[in-house]
Amino acid sequence: MKISAMFYVGLISFLLVLLAVMVSMDVPFALVFYTKCVGQFFLLVMVYKVLKDNYKTDKTFDHFYEDYPIDFTEE
Repeated sequence: MKISAMFYVGLISFLLVLLAVMVSMDVPFALVFYTKCVGQFFLLVMVYKVLKDNYKTDKTFDHFYEDYPIDFTEE
């Protein structure tokens, strides 16, 4: 089973929130440090997976934003 790139984005977000909670709860330094190291490793994996993801789209910059379309006829 292939793990999607969005899984890694969610994992990094979770690790970041977990790290912030661990620091605010005065968790021992070693645990915070190793969690940070694991997070940095998964950050590199996430960047690689996102850049190498086989994602295709037919949108171009002419489409601008879908939620805020530009009407070129009002000139």
